[in-house]
Amino acid sequence: MDIQKIISDVVAKLMKNPDLVKSFMSNPVQLLEKTFGIDLPDDQINQVIEGVKSQLGDVNVSDAVGLLGKLKSFLGK
Repeated sequence: MDIQKIISDVVAKLMKNPDLVKSFMSNPVQLLEKTFGIDLPDDQINQVIEGVKSQLGDVNVSDAVGLLGKLKSFLGK
């Protein structure tokens, strides 16, 4: 398994959907298994989780969700 590719794919999908980011932050293993179909041994899944968290960096989930909500209301969606 290419852990770096998995991390990149997960981050790309999470950045498109703030709800997924919130789910990831609250229960990363469940989200990775159910949403992305990733079923890895514990040591590898932990590598993926840590890699995703580090790539998300300083993204403040509540700020991102709030900003997206404002943008949607501004655009009338």
